[in-house]
Formats: sequence, structure tokens, C-alpha cells
Amino acid sequence: MEPVVTVGLDGSPESMAAAHWAADEAERRKVTLRLMHAWPMLAPEPVRAASEIDQNYWAKRLVHQAQAELQARHPGLLIVGNLVADDAQDALLKAAAESELTVLGSRGLTSSESYFLGSVSMAVVARAERPVVLIRAEAREQGSSPASRSVVVALKLHGPCDDLLAFAFEAAAARGVPLQVVHGRSLPLHAHTPWGVDHDVAKEITEDAKKELGQVLRPWREKFPGVEPVDAVRLESPAEAVVRAAEGASLLVVGRRKHRPPLAPRLGPLAHAALHHARCPVAVVPHD
Repeated sequence: MEPVVTVGLDGSPESMAAAHWAADEAERRKVTLRLMHAWPMLAPEPVRAASEIDQNYWAKRLVHQAQAELQARHPGLLIVGNLVADDAQDALLKAAAESELTVLGSRGLTSSESYFLGSVSMAVVARAERPVVLIRAEAREQGSSPASRSVVVALKLHGPCDDLLAFAFEAAAARGVPLQVVHGRSLPLHAHTPWGVDHDVAKEITEDAKKELGQVLRPWREKFPGVEPVDAVRLESPAEAVVRAAEGASLLVVGRRKHRPPLAPRLGPLAHAALHHARCPVAVVPHD
């Protein structure tokens, strides 16, 4: 199959924001945009059925209206509609396996909703074998803000990170924006004193982490000479560090291990925090 960016449509404002973001990304990558709407009750395609008896009429209308709106903004982009008679989660997981990128809408969260994303979006993010981006409805307006310039990537500095950094560097290079590499590290207990934080311990931890960051980023600086990564070590929990760093970013990139222990959650605490609390688009990149 030819390279494609897939976006899931369900008629919500969030899914249309995702469609606009996906169209920009597909145009940037010079690939096809696929608009997918999945519903188990879709009927087999009738032959020239009138709209009043066509059970798929509203599904077709949803996709066709989105396609017309996007095509007007991206006249040179190849956009295809795709109606699938299947459970949305299963259909999107299948599509994600053959897409360069899958883009889904994510509703904004209040404090009382902070642990609930759409079940379909969350399941796809947690199980897809290739990158998935979640978009909130307000991200469409924020994306054009002067403050929304950098790509931010969260780096843990332990375990494989090539897939994560490749995605982040490519995203920054394609957009022509800086790449902010953020590493959060909680202070150990012995760094805390009755009068505050031991400055010497904090300084030593920061310097060690910066050296590690420099070593990890060295080959990527050579591979992407047009992207100058700005590394930042923050002495706070990785989750707090990445959410804080993502304020005003155009894209936040976080990793997810493909193979986790059987009883472990499919998403780690850092990815979980990013998806629930970051306001910008969030790309979740699976890696070994």
C-alpha cells in the first residue's frame, strides 16, 4: 500500500480538528490522506439507492463533507474516504498498522475528567504498532499561535530511544522549528534537607544528566544538521517536566514501549500524563 496518513472521523469537533491537522501533516509528508469512519452497522453498498433508503447516508455525508472542506484548503492533496463496517477500535488498529501515522481526536479535559479519554482513542494509542497523534479541538487555533513554534520530545535516558528521536527530529526538520529535548528527573531523598534542596547534589545530578543527553543526541545532531536540539534537564518528576515543557509547543512527542510486562498498564506514567494534561497535539511513538 502507498504511504498514507489516516484520520478517524466520528462527527465530533475533535475529529474534525484531527482531520485538519492530519491534512497539514499529509501535505507536509507528500502522502495520501485517508478519512476513515467505522461503524459495525454499515450496510453493504446498495446499487443506486435513494438517500431516504440508504442506510449509509449519514456516514457517507460525514466523510464527504469533511473531504470537501479539507480539499478546499488543500487542493493539491490526494484525499480518500473510507467507510468500514467494523468496530471503530478494531478498524483503526488495522489502519494504524498500514499507515505512516494515525490521527485521532481527543476531547478537552476538565479536572473532574482528567482520567477519561475516549475509550477508542486510548485503546488505539495503547496498542498501535506505529505512531498515533491525539488532537484536541482547541489545538487547531493554538497551532497558528506565534507561541506554538517548537517540537518537544520527552526523553527518559534509559532503554532504546531511536524510534522516538527519529520521529521528533523529522517533525522538527519538516516544520523548520527548534526541537526541545526534555528530561525530567526526581531528586533522591538524600538531596532534600530540612532547609530545602542540597544545591551541590542537585548540581551534580543535573550535570550528569546533561552529559548523558549530550551523548544520546550527538549522532542525531550529525544526522539532522538543520535542527539544533535544545536540551533541558528538569529536577522534577518526568510527567510534570514534560507537561510543563509542552505549554505553547506545536507538538509533544512521547514514547510507549511495545512490549510491557503482562500486568503492567499499556501506557507508562509519562505518556499517560501527556495525553491527559498536555494541551498541544501529542504523538505517541511505540518502541522496543
